[in-house]
Amino acid sequence: MGMLSAKPLTFTGWNQNMRRRCQVEFPVVSAAAADADSDGLETEISEGHAKPSKSFAERFPALVTGFFFFMWYFLNVIFNILNKKVYNYFPYPYFVSVIHLVVGVGYCLVSWSVGLPKRAPIDKELLIVLTPVAFCHALGHVMSNVSFAAVAVSFTHTIKALEPFFNAAASQFVLGHQIPLSLWLSLAPVVIGVSMASLTELSFNWTGFISAMISNIAFTYRSIYSKKAMTGMDSTNVYAYISIIALFFCLPPAIFIEGPQLMQYGFRDAIAKVGLIKFLCDLFWIGMFYHLYNQLATNTLERVAPLTHAVGNVLKRVFVIGFSIVVFGNKISTQTGIGTAIAIAGVAIYSLIKANMEEQKRKAALSAAS
Repeated sequence: MGMLSAKPLTFTGWNQNMRRRCQVEFPVVSAAAADADSDGLETEISEGHAKPSKSFAERFPALVTGFFFFMWYFLNVIFNILNKKVYNYFPYPYFVSVIHLVVGVGYCLVSWSVGLPKRAPIDKELLIVLTPVAFCHALGHVMSNVSFAAVAVSFTHTIKALEPFFNAAASQFVLGHQIPLSLWLSLAPVVIGVSMASLTELSFNWTGFISAMISNIAFTYRSIYSKKAMTGMDSTNVYAYISIIALFFCLPPAIFIEGPQLMQYGFRDAIAKVGLIKFLCDLFWIGMFYHLYNQLATNTLERVAPLTHAVGNVLKRVFVIGFSIVVFGNKISTQTGIGTAIAIAGVAIYSLIKANMEEQKRKAALSAAS
């Protein structure tokens, strides 16, 4: 989640592979056309042949994709700002992580109940495959929230810019994949930039730093396990099942680590500061924004090419860092600002190189098949 940041909960490698798989197994356009014919929708008569009228999305795909990007960024920024505001008066990241998932799971159950989308069945084999993904998702999500509660939002996102470095290291040393020298060199400014920002970050503390690093590792392994979780199920249903499983992993630490403090004075102090109604509304909306931005990220990334996806992820982080600094008035040193800019530039270079490599592999595979 950086999915999915916290980094956001966008399973990058997984979504790209899922998109390619779905393109093979589910002929969406033809199915939509068949549904249009069977439902008796309006048709256009052209040269004596009846043709289904195109939907708005088919006529203006770029406009629809742009709207998806806008909503993804907008919801992500709102979530990060509201999430940090809650921590300012309710510093219990384990419990808040559970709330994020509880609201998201509730949303999924309601959506399934009305058939939007239709719930895909799950069996024991698929459950076993998705469980490691959900565990890494839960760990990364909780650790991201611990970091958000401890340090400035901008600093957490700067640390999480190191995630590509962990992905490359895991691919090379865990999976045995050979990482080109150009990719390793592109990661050098990321490491340098994060180091510069950390040394002079005014909100720095070890809890926030270490938690963000653990989150990077967890999301890296989530990406590794996601490659083994390829199914014919659509990503909306897969994300729903992962959220449900992750919730069970998040509950025990929230109960045992924060439960006693919450029951003794945590809820009482929060209600005394902002009132019961605002407290409950804040908890509900951070959960809703968390789920919606992750779902929008999944849907957006399925609509675009890997190169566009890479640029989108980098720009999202820039948006979040920039808005968090403006909203919270966080003071940053010149060195922190320069370090953050260098790190983001490094991530952009890495993402572009990796996306171009993936595109070349795809073209080579298509040429070999033909």
